[in-house]
Amino acid sequence: MTDLSKIMQQAQKMQAKMQEAQAKVESIEAEGVAGAGLIRVTLKGKGELVSVRIDPSMMGDDAEILEDLIKAAHADARKRLDQAAEKAMKEATSGLGGLMPGFKMPF
Repeated sequence: MTDLSKIMQQAQKMQAKMQEAQAKVESIEAEGVAGAGLIRVTLKGKGELVSVRIDPSMMGDDAEILEDLIKAAHADARKRLDQAAEKAMKEATSGLGGLMPGFKMPF
């Protein structure tokens, strides 16, 4: 029975760490850049678009080019956000592999 209580305590600690990691992921911001810095977008948490910044020199150019650069900047920010979220989750779950022998985390 002692082993079961230890497992339950470890599971509660893991749950708390996972909640902390999820909160951290939601607060992360990532900036994506395209066109050598002419277009910048910022994403937050799970991909919410927070801001778009367009260099004033771009305002006279063809709209299609501008749209493509915004898409590229968004894709760049999303990639960086995913990487930061993955890192935060790994940090939160490090050392939890000993929860149960043979138990593997789902990520």
